Amino acid sequence: MEFDKLIKILKSGLEHPLPGKDAQLIMSPQPVDPKRFLTRESGSHRQGAVLIMLYPDQGQAFFPLIKRPVYEGAHSGQIALPGGKKEKEDPNLIHTALREASEEVGIVPETVEVLGTLTDLYISASNFLVTPVIGISHIKPDFVPEEKEVDRIIQTTIGQLTDPTFRKRKNLELSKNFSLDTPYFEVEKEMVWGATAMILGEFLQILENGKQI
Repeated sequence: MEFDKLIKILKSGLEHPLPGKDAQLIMSPQPVDPKRFLTRESGSHRQGAVLIMLYPDQGQAFFPLIKRPVYEGAHSGQIALPGGKKEKEDPNLIHTALREASEEVGIVPETVEVLGTLTDLYISASNFLVTPVIGISHIKPDFVPEEKEVDRIIQTTIGQLTDPTFRKRKNLELSKNFSLDTPYFEVEKEMVWGATAMILGEFLQILENGKQI
């Protein structure tokens, strides 16, 4: 999708109430984990934020995804949006998203226009309540992956999310006795699933809402 057209649609979509849980559920693994939909006041979770940062390349709208390196942890090797935990020094979660994206992929926070935030989503595997932040850059960033946290950066077109041929489903076996019926986006032969897919599902619904003008 053309960058300028997308931004117009997105801004219009953000004028509507957030789609929230209903949109997140479209890309949720089954059975649904009810903990996903914790409120900010619930439990002893940690706070974090991720960034959907849109930018132009040859007139088309892109955003970066990252592949985590293989490590001893809950999200080893997974595809994610740039982001991480809120530090004490962060004045708010928007700052967290921009700071983490700067550290992980080398964006310059001052070049990002923040449009708003999406619905919080809880990630039980790491005990984070994550706030997705939407921002735009009118220039293509010079991406630099942080070696310890990012295996590679995947520059993703919005078209890859909206094209139904990139939306798939599989039975994902997480252990010998537990599996999930998992919808996902296939991007550069990588599986974008779980919380990241659910966040992107709400983002796509916002775009749909923005077209109704």
